[in-house]
Amino acid sequence: MGRIVTSVTVGNIIEAGRAIRCDALVDTGAYCLTLPAAWKTRLGLLPMSHVAEAELADHRIVPGEVCGPVRIQIDGFDAIAGEVLFLDMEAEDGRYEPLIGYITLEQARLVVDLVGHRLVRVPHVDLKRQRVA
Repeated sequence: MGRIVTSVTVGNIIEAGRAIRCDALVDTGAYCLTLPAAWKTRLGLLPMSHVAEAELADHRIVPGEVCGPVRIQIDGFDAIAGEVLFLDMEAEDGRYEPLIGYITLEQARLVVDLVGHRLVRVPHVDLKRQRVA
């Protein structure tokens, strides 16, 4: 598939001006938007939070904190309300690697264009399994 890295802005919905802008790796195997725990204070207080366990690519189980709601805007697309998972991360060469996972992509109605190595917007919401009156 190749690597797709895009800019994302995450902001506190209640406290204007509390935001983080960073480049994040699109990872369809990851759960949601995942940021380093070291950045959490930059968003200020978030109304909801719960502890969650996350399984990493190397199968280790680590604790994390799911917080929200936050405003998430993936570069070039409409903003959505969502959650962010904060994990203790080790910086590589002084840089963290935030992830944009499948839940965030689905909420933003985005899919990976495998040929063009980019994100594209889905034109409609998928309700194929629902019966509509």
